[in-house]
Amino acid sequence: MSHPWKASFIAAPAGANGLATGRGTEPVPAPYLRREFTVGPGLRSATLHVTALGLVEAYLNGSRVGDEVLAPGWTSYRHRLVVSSHDVTGALAEGVNALGVVLGEGWAVGRLTWEGGRRALWAGRPAGFLQLDLDYGDRVDVVGSGADWRAGTGAILADGIYDGETYDARRHPDGWDQPGFDDSGWSPVDVIEHDLGALTGPTGPTAPTAPPIRRIEEVAPVEILTTPAGRTVVDFGQNLAGWVRLTVRGDAGTTVTLRHAEIMIGGEADFRTNRTALATDRYTLRGGGDPETWEPRFTFHGFRYVEVDGWPGNLDADALRAVVVHSDLRRTGWFETSNELVNQLHRNVVWSMRGNFVGVPTDCPQRDERLGWTGDLNAFAPTAAFLYDVRDLLGAWLADLAAEQGEKGYVPLVVPDALGMPVTTPTALWGDVAVSLPWALYQEYGDPDILARQYVSMTAFIDSIEGLLDERGLWNSGFQLGDWLDPDAPPTNPAGGKTNAYLVATAYLCRTTGELAQAADVLGRADDAARYWALHQRVRAAFRDEWVTPTGLVANDSVTAYALAICFDILDAAQQARAGGRLAELVTKAEHRISTGFAGTPLVTHALSRTGHLDTAYALLLQTDCPSFLYPVTQGATTIWERWDAVTPDGSLQDTSMTSLNHYALGAVADWLHRVVGGVAPAEPGYRRLRIAPQPGGGLTHATVAHDTPHGRVRVAWRHTADDRMTVEVTIPGGTTADVVLPHHPDGLTAHVDAGEHRWEYRIPRSVRPEYTLDTPLKVLFHDARTWAVVHATLRRHLPQFGAADSGTEPSLPNLRTLLGYFPEQAPAIEHDLLAVLAAPSANG
Repeated sequence: MSHPWKASFIAAPAGANGLATGRGTEPVPAPYLRREFTVGPGLRSATLHVTALGLVEAYLNGSRVGDEVLAPGWTSYRHRLVVSSHDVTGALAEGVNALGVVLGEGWAVGRLTWEGGRRALWAGRPAGFLQLDLDYGDRVDVVGSGADWRAGTGAILADGIYDGETYDARRHPDGWDQPGFDDSGWSPVDVIEHDLGALTGPTGPTAPTAPPIRRIEEVAPVEILTTPAGRTVVDFGQNLAGWVRLTVRGDAGTTVTLRHAEIMIGGEADFRTNRTALATDRYTLRGGGDPETWEPRFTFHGFRYVEVDGWPGNLDADALRAVVVHSDLRRTGWFETSNELVNQLHRNVVWSMRGNFVGVPTDCPQRDERLGWTGDLNAFAPTAAFLYDVRDLLGAWLADLAAEQGEKGYVPLVVPDALGMPVTTPTALWGDVAVSLPWALYQEYGDPDILARQYVSMTAFIDSIEGLLDERGLWNSGFQLGDWLDPDAPPTNPAGGKTNAYLVATAYLCRTTGELAQAADVLGRADDAARYWALHQRVRAAFRDEWVTPTGLVANDSVTAYALAICFDILDAAQQARAGGRLAELVTKAEHRISTGFAGTPLVTHALSRTGHLDTAYALLLQTDCPSFLYPVTQGATTIWERWDAVTPDGSLQDTSMTSLNHYALGAVADWLHRVVGGVAPAEPGYRRLRIAPQPGGGLTHATVAHDTPHGRVRVAWRHTADDRMTVEVTIPGGTTADVVLPHHPDGLTAHVDAGEHRWEYRIPRSVRPEYTLDTPLKVLFHDARTWAVVHATLRRHLPQFGAADSGTEPSLPNLRTLLGYFPEQAPAIEHDLLAVLAAPSANG
């Protein structure tokens, strides 16, 4: 492959100056590479191109080049390695100049995954690539990395993504990146072979390039604690991804150690959610009396708490700052309601996305994993695209996915593929991301090129499944993860939930075949569109034949099964209504606690509101008992947990060796908040037409949602006042139109509006709820989601043995009065509380 590059990858020689290859388990010093060169008169411009196998920081004449961190990020390095380009004209001087880089292990060389021996997956040692183009107008001179460079070591004694960084300031080679430094004691570099055709960037292949990773903001400590064991722990008040910058004064040789944790249990920092990741940074002071400021550069951590050891003197809060680090994405979505618990839930979703979009969309930022799990992103993609502009980042990730898929013949469970798992057959929800993510991005941005770039990958995935279907069209073979992390699954078997894994697989295939047929149609591939639509109909018919009764009951009878069947349009209209009713019954029977995992959680509230059970959807959203969306919020969570019960009600950590407190996947409920509570959705791809249809409920008195579409910002704000007035304010961006469905409007009004500011105010009819008494049949109460929730909570408070009470269909318990007859001593108190509950207004009254 032709390319414009005139430089080579270079690395420190193995064994020289304490350096070694990255294949061992012992830490080795980070390489420092340098070269001096001459700039002649008449220089017009200079551009420095930089990348590495590993991580790289470039320096020119004593100054750091650029503000990126953890560059060049993580890609499928054999296929795509990102080059950063910097205008450095102003940093050069006529005469002798010096260029240097410091290299870290990063993802290419350091250890990855929980399997301790998996290191050096893409390179045996860190290697840098630099090309400095000096434009004199009549010629371009090139200073490139090559055999004439020198290699040494410095202050960084160890670095790793999982384990942290060790820095001894006494070993810093002053002036190493400036002209005139004596590098006679340094060693010649080794030239490393790597396919330069894989380099991508401004002068490379045209696939999207993810935005750089940068320092985004700083967080001050909220408290410095002394634990019962006498340890010093700093609380930053927010679980985040990044590192700590310290400023310290002390004697030479003093070492400050920082250990990072997500949680405190029993008054002490608890490091179990890190698993084998040491997440420990060490700084050894240079001394001399002046303050010393340091932060790591080749690692990052997921943490809220930092245990500090070895600090000289008293630790002051001003001495530490948490530096929030992630891909430099533009925020595009905001949401707020009258319910502060819901607001915190949404903030937790945002922070979990921020903590897991560090170059690659990962599962978690803290433990010995941090991998680009395809299923997590597939569940979360619509939410991600609403909250931030992810077009380039996820476009680049999809390019990596397509490259790995083309090489291996299947979509890996993680991209880039650091696992090398023996699962080579397609996997529903995880592998589906090859189809559903491009489709979700097309819905968000309205650009057919997104589909065109991924079309080969999309068709390859569906074609690989088609050959696995049985004679009826069911996907009922091969490895599946099912409804991963269903709260009822055994703690040691997260795939062992209530919903049949092959039901999940076939349902998701209904979705992806339909999406691919539509994508083919968008791209003008009529034959493909007809073919994949026929496959979609075949799979849909097979699912209905296998799993759905003629009236709409789903044989598996789980919440996830119904949510999939409803949201993927598998059922006909009559079946949809019956399925929605049964779904509401199951959710209510579960006391509006969560009973879904990765497959069902993004869809269950949508399925309820779509089938006319909005009150049940709100009751599910607003439940605070474990497991529920709001339970972690009540426990002080500032991010989304991997498990619904990651911290149990008694305050202990769910110790399964797979318990992260910063996982965005289950935060996919935010899509329902944006589309249903807030009411913003595209009526066609790219928001050229919008559908504005907020659906108030759950006792919320107001909500506001805003989203920066490709055409500008849309904003919706509704308010329901105590005197039964509804106010709806809508801002529609230029060049677009919208259908505005006004909530609870007495005439059922839908307004068709153009760009601009619009406002409606009207009185809404008061809901008339039947008068409930102790003699009302339990089945009637059960079907009023909000009333049953508080009735059942009242019963459980007085009679814990009724924690599993369901719809009241048991003939011996026709109503509440009959029930109270069995408990004469408690009956007066229970009756008093029940009558108060039954007299309360309904959700929209």
